[in-house]
Amino acid sequence: MKLPVMFGAAAMAASLIVTPVFADKLDDIIASGVLRCAVVLDFPPMGSRDDNNEPIGFDVDTCADLAAALGVDYEIVETPFPDRIPALVSGRADVGVASTSDTLERAKTIGFSIPYFAFNNVVLTRDDTGIESYEDLAGKNLGSVAGVFEAIALEEDHNEWDAGGSFRTFQSQADVFLALNQGQIDATVVTGTVAAATIESGNFSGFKIAGEAPYLVDYVSLIALRQEYGLLNYLNLFVHQQYRTGRYEELFEKWVGGGAQPPSLALNGIYY
Repeated sequence: MKLPVMFGAAAMAASLIVTPVFADKLDDIIASGVLRCAVVLDFPPMGSRDDNNEPIGFDVDTCADLAAALGVDYEIVETPFPDRIPALVSGRADVGVASTSDTLERAKTIGFSIPYFAFNNVVLTRDDTGIESYEDLAGKNLGSVAGVFEAIALEEDHNEWDAGGSFRTFQSQADVFLALNQGQIDATVVTGTVAAATIESGNFSGFKIAGEAPYLVDYVSLIALRQEYGLLNYLNLFVHQQYRTGRYEELFEKWVGGGAQPPSLALNGIYY
């Protein structure tokens, strides 16, 4: 049967339509030859600077490993805690390797990989405060970095205690430690790894750990723009490879050590 001329022309035109192929962020990173990682550098042993002012730490090495897997160079974009997500949204960084807690609220804005590290939290205080446990924080002057997991939990408890004292937020972990050292606050809650590294550094006399904070395990993820599914899928596989090849344990021993066991990234009864 002979097609009408108009129908045949329309069919031919439709056959010439080519669906555009869009490159995603993963393609862009590989094409550029450089992976830009947002990393917090006042959060040892995850990120800090050495005596030559060069970035070092678990997160820095993780960025380097990711770049090596992609076959590109890497660039560390120093990023304070509150600037981790803005650094990605503004295009200053491609990926966040910045100990970012995988909260549902943040997931409305940013995309998360499966967890690549996990933290327990402890009370960090001074010898002269009389604080020996988390319960002793009621009525004390407390502080933490704005927006981080432990700051949210600590402020909620401080408000519930209603026992006086104060709660302050700071822009960086270094600011919190300085405030604690100067007596502006009596205590803070930080990850056990950070507390141990800070005391071991010898930079602050009289700092001590006063027990664990009764918080859930803080699982942290690599982050990228929420819509970049190709990159997020790659990050998931990368984390899985780090774990199953033993590289995760190797980096933990290098940067945390002390005979401690690396925290499990697996949850019983769930897919990771």
